[in-house]
Amino acid sequence: MARGNEQRGEGGQRRGRDRGAPVEERAESDIVEKLVHINRVAATVKGGRRFSFAALMVVGDQKGRVGFGHGKAREVPEAIRKATEEAKKTMIRVPLRESRTLHHDGAGRWGAGKVMVRSAPPGTGVIAGGPMRAVLETLGVQDVVGKSVGSSNPYNMVRATFEALKAQSSPRQIASKRGKKVADVIGRRADGASAAADGE
Repeated sequence: MARGNEQRGEGGQRRGRDRGAPVEERAESDIVEKLVHINRVAATVKGGRRFSFAALMVVGDQKGRVGFGHGKAREVPEAIRKATEEAKKTMIRVPLRESRTLHHDGAGRWGAGKVMVRSAPPGTGVIAGGPMRAVLETLGVQDVVGKSVGSSNPYNMVRATFEALKAQSSPRQIASKRGKKVADVIGRRADGASAAADGE
């Protein structure tokens, strides 16, 4: 059976069906690919049920670009390939602070999935679980605190995380909008004002 043959991926890593847990990572040139979730789905047809596999992939260059995609096929490798291609086409760029963390706190929501992300000092690491961790790691964030307070559905969690990342703004972007110098915006943050205020 196809599912039984595809339980082990490259390097002997087991592709489990733990909900929301990244279970495989591949790297092509500078693009990192992570398999977030794989699910066996069935379509009821005249002769019975026809099984196929749905894959959710996250890809990123770990330098501020990340994307996700969904693919479905009769075989697992083909579903992963489709999801990876879609993810590469829909990559977004997220401004990073010092190339290691986010500029300010943020929140995202998609359906019943709700997530919160917070910037963190050096040495914190990626404090997030499941699909959120996969997105943040492929993005290239090294210090961040993430929390999911809604649905644990991996599709909703990934989309909610992307909504939170899309809302990120850099001091340069804020300064150009307000007609101020970057130093003025950064100075407010250094004085103890909330970094989240810079993203308003």
